[in-house]
Order: sequence, then structure tokens, then C-alpha cells
Amino acid sequence: MKKILVAFLLLISFASIAQSPVAARLSSGYDVGMAYSAGHYNPSISYYQLLNVGEQKLFSFGWNLRLGAFYGDNLDYYTAPARLTRGKSGLGSIGLPLIPANIDTVHYDHVSMTSLSIGVRVKVNLGRVDLGASADLLGFTFGKSRIGQYQSSTGQFAIQSASGADSLLVPFQGANALQKSSPSNLNARLLGDNNRGTLSTQVYARIRLTQRVGIKLGYQWLITETSVANRDVVADNNRFRHSAGMAYLALSLPIFQ
Repeated sequence: MKKILVAFLLLISFASIAQSPVAARLSSGYDVGMAYSAGHYNPSISYYQLLNVGEQKLFSFGWNLRLGAFYGDNLDYYTAPARLTRGKSGLGSIGLPLIPANIDTVHYDHVSMTSLSIGVRVKVNLGRVDLGASADLLGFTFGKSRIGQYQSSTGQFAIQSASGADSLLVPFQGANALQKSSPSNLNARLLGDNNRGTLSTQVYARIRLTQRVGIKLGYQWLITETSVANRDVVADNNRFRHSAGMAYLALSLPIFQ
């Protein structure tokens, strides 16, 4: 984590130096903050560069580089691939919503992972207050392996027989429900349930306290993903996703306005 943080700071330092000749049209800076809700913790540091539009710099758009760590307690992760989550819509015979049949669950007592992603960012300048939004598009995630409790009514995985001559199909039940997993490495925004990995979406208001310091208040939607070691051969799946909404508070440190 320390090596990643050092590389991240060096990269954004070079970027800020390189932009100095055209600083009049660019705004850039850092956000150091924390997103939180019950059972979810997401500290992060972001660097952004925005192109200001017009003489009044009312509107700006650009890119955002975000390094974040996620810590979660007592969380359920659900079947991720869109081909499995697209189920029948509408109401059943007794008036209850129909639920896709292929949704399985992996429960974790604790989850942790670190991600680095690049994305897009926009803002509207209203004087001392900025309103904006950002979204991760592409990146990677890494973290420790964890043991989760796999819950499935139909799932099975393959193991080698004692002789090694063939494979046996075993249900995710009893001791077999405890499955090793790790964070999914690729982050890619592909819309809806097609998304992969760890991705953040945020809306915010930034209040400028001074020319070089501001407070950023916002709301963040974060999806994280894990991959279990033993693939469910019935559903042909080993990816599971958790979604969380969190309040966000950060110290904002503009370099150029």
C-alpha cells in the first residue's frame, strides 16, 4: 500500500508541474476524505484535472485519479454477472416480486481491498460553492484472500476424486460452504450489472474556505467485487458483488482554480 501511495503522489506531482503553462484554463487539486455508512469504510485520496469552459469558468470537466481502501464488516455479496441477474420481471401469483433463480450469496465477516482507478469528473462553479460529480471508469484492485460462507440452493463445484481419474461435483453445503476468495482485480464501468470490480460514483458540494483549502461534502455509491476460488459449475460463475451508499466528507486542496 505504501509503494502504491508513493507512486500515486509522484505521478500527480509530475502532472501538476506539466500543466503550469496553461494553468489559466485548468483547475486541479487533491481530495483527501472518507466515505462511511454502517459496516462500510472507504478512505481515499484523489487527484483531478479539469478544463474550465468560458470566461467565467462556470462549467468544468476532466479526469479524476482515485486511490481508495475499502473495509467492510458483516457483508453479503451477491451473484454479479448480468447474464445471471436478469430474471423475470413483474409479480408472481401471490403478488410478490419475481426473483432471478440464479442469485447466490457469499457472506463475509470482514472484507478489505485497495483500488486505483481513473475516471471522469465535472463541476459547476457557483462562487464559493462548487457542485459536481465523478465516476470511476477503469482500474485495478488488490487485497488479502478471505474465507466467505457460500449460500446456494443449486450450486456445485468440481473436485478431483481420490484416484485423480475424474472429477466429482460437490454442493456448497456444510464444510464446503466455506470458500476462499479474493478481490476481483479488474475495474471496468460497463453499465449496470455488466460492471466489474470496484467502482465509485459520487455527487458533491465543495465549499471554499480559502483559495487553497475547501471542505467537500457528498454522497458516494460504491460497488466492490470478490471472486471465489471454486467456480459454481451449474451457473458457471465465481463473481460476487456488494453495493453500498455512503456519506462522504473530505478536505479539498486546490492547486489551480
